[in-house]
Amino acid sequence: MKLYETTKTESRQSRLMKWGFNFWPCIWCTGSKIHFIAADHSEMHVGLKLNIRTRNRVGTVFGGSIYSSVDPYYMLMFMQILGKDFVVWDKAASVKFVRPIVDAVKCRFLIPDELVSEVKQKISELGEYTFDLPLKYEDDKGAVYAVFNKTIYAASKEFYKKKLAARNNL
Repeated sequence: MKLYETTKTESRQSRLMKWGFNFWPCIWCTGSKIHFIAADHSEMHVGLKLNIRTRNRVGTVFGGSIYSSVDPYYMLMFMQILGKDFVVWDKAASVKFVRPIVDAVKCRFLIPDELVSEVKQKISELGEYTFDLPLKYEDDKGAVYAVFNKTIYAASKEFYKKKLAARNNL
């Protein structure tokens, strides 16, 4: 399967992260494979194909594998990009299964610099920010198999600690 074209490169750290993710049991069991993580963590390529771990009763990729194979990455990418002074959570997600997956598909996670700037600006103004990110599984010809929307929450650690303290004092 042809991966996405990119001008970005991997670093030693991102290659080690890719290797670690691909052998982490909760990722490995989804049947997916990470093929690329940019050195700055702003881009990631994930592939999924029909195999013994992903096959459902009707011979296509199991819906749970489809969703779980994309679940943690936007959150983890933002954690790397924003750094230790921020808290990042997956807040919500939706998936629309467009057509059954019987071959190999791919997904490109992309976080543009403009979005990172927007998130940092909103957090500096409001202390926290919630935003949506689109995603899709497609084949080499561009046919779409699943469409996702991920809702991500990010906040400064200082703001988040105060928010938790206020919640616990109720």
